[in-house]
Amino acid sequence: MVSFRRKSKNEKTKDDAAPKADKPVVKSTTAPTKPPTLDDIPELVEQMLNSKGEKSAAATKRIYELCDVGHKQNRVPMVCSGKYDVLTPLAKCLTQESGDGRHLACLALNNLSIPTENKRVMALGPASKDVIGGLCKVIAEDKQESYLCCICLMNLSFLEASITSILQHSPSEKNLAPLDNPDSLLRVLEKLLTNSPAVPKSGSGKSEGVRWACGLIKNLAKSEENAALIGKTDIPKCVVENIRATTAPPSRWTSNSLEDFSLFVILNLAQWSGSRDALINAGAVEVVKPIMTEGDLQGLKATMACAFLGANWASFPDGGNPASKAAAELMTNIVEKKGKDGQYAYGVFKLYTATKAYRDLAIAAAKADSDDGSESNTKVLGFPSAVALCFQIISDLVLASTDDAEGGSKYVPDAMSAEYAAEAIEAMLPAILQVADPPRKSVQTEKAASEIAQMLITYADVAGTGPEAKASAKGAAAKIKESGSSARPILEISHDLWTQYRKREGQPLDQFISSEKGVEADMNGPLDFLPCANADSSCNIL
Repeated sequence: MVSFRRKSKNEKTKDDAAPKADKPVVKSTTAPTKPPTLDDIPELVEQMLNSKGEKSAAATKRIYELCDVGHKQNRVPMVCSGKYDVLTPLAKCLTQESGDGRHLACLALNNLSIPTENKRVMALGPASKDVIGGLCKVIAEDKQESYLCCICLMNLSFLEASITSILQHSPSEKNLAPLDNPDSLLRVLEKLLTNSPAVPKSGSGKSEGVRWACGLIKNLAKSEENAALIGKTDIPKCVVENIRATTAPPSRWTSNSLEDFSLFVILNLAQWSGSRDALINAGAVEVVKPIMTEGDLQGLKATMACAFLGANWASFPDGGNPASKAAAELMTNIVEKKGKDGQYAYGVFKLYTATKAYRDLAIAAAKADSDDGSESNTKVLGFPSAVALCFQIISDLVLASTDDAEGGSKYVPDAMSAEYAAEAIEAMLPAILQVADPPRKSVQTEKAASEIAQMLITYADVAGTGPEAKASAKGAAAKIKESGSSARPILEISHDLWTQYRKREGQPLDQFISSEKGVEADMNGPLDFLPCANADSSCNIL
């Protein structure tokens, strides 16, 4: 999220950490001598709404000063206290032809959009239509403040509940759908990207607009519904071209750069079926594939994107080892709620994104195994800690769905993550069920196979489990149960790691033990219908 102060003519806009800039000289007949306070807001709002030109701009400047870097504590009260309505007049200022008032309104809205509490009011509250509509109009008219409006919308889109309503903003008297309305935010963003120069001058208004528009689209594309709409525009082609046209190596891409945002857009669109084909048709795999060799965040994003886009196993460098390690580590970090220093913080990636990448890698590896008749490729992915994590994700969902289960998990996975984990297990079975050398009997394998198979069968019966995941879970359960007659080292170790996790979490260890038991028979039991089943009888039961 980006915070702003007023910039001078020879200075770019910076964030909160930037040094102070000279304040703009705005002529005003009142020439206030003291800093504004929250109590001044009603008067300033009245002046903004009922005045024009310099007087209105002066009032807007005072509103901006109330929420600038030095007055962060005012931002939430200005929007959420219910005492003031600053959003409607600021949105109205966005329609002004005068540059000063419009620019100051953009700066104020940007700063107000930063606090989490404010995002919901600004994006979903009573003034949301005016705010989003005003920002969209400035972008559509290609004003010099377009990039500020993109940043403000990006700030608001960090509230996931808002991303659908933001992208589907479509002002029209005929209630046109976003794809049918040239004034919708979707079409406005598409026009901004398609009309930009092939290589816009760095730091120019046009390049900044394109850059922050891609940052906004990165957030909006997290929704499957939004991705389906974006996939029907030229936006996928544009972001792929941004990567293709860059001359900077991935190791030098900075956070929030055009390339960084564009690769994130590709990653987010690639995981949804409604936008995946548009990227494939734009040549995304060939453009992104070389980035996988990077060992940092860009390499991770490229690896997951290629997995989503169906790249074959041979496309992943070094026999898929870096890819499998990165995907498994990402799943672990998300479940354990930690980030990776210098690359990402917890919350950047969703668990369903990581598990889907891992599943798609497993499917690619399994196909390669099928082609060459071995388990060498799935073995790269099927190491015990990763397999145990998949068991953990599935069993935690089962536990969460059972009202009377004891214990719990610090991370309750979503349904999609469990589905992808089940499908990954099925794809990795050639490696998971690899027989010990030399073959031998194993009580541990028999116990592991029975318990894991029961867990997968229980998961398949959980309400809401998709048909594909249900089939994968039942298919894997059958094969795992059949394998218990011979030692399977990876299955044993994975089961042991999963059991250790459940012990740490205080979860019931008997939840998935099979209830198939033999019938006990004694003199007073099921045989008592026999004439000799009494104490006085001389019969012997052999």
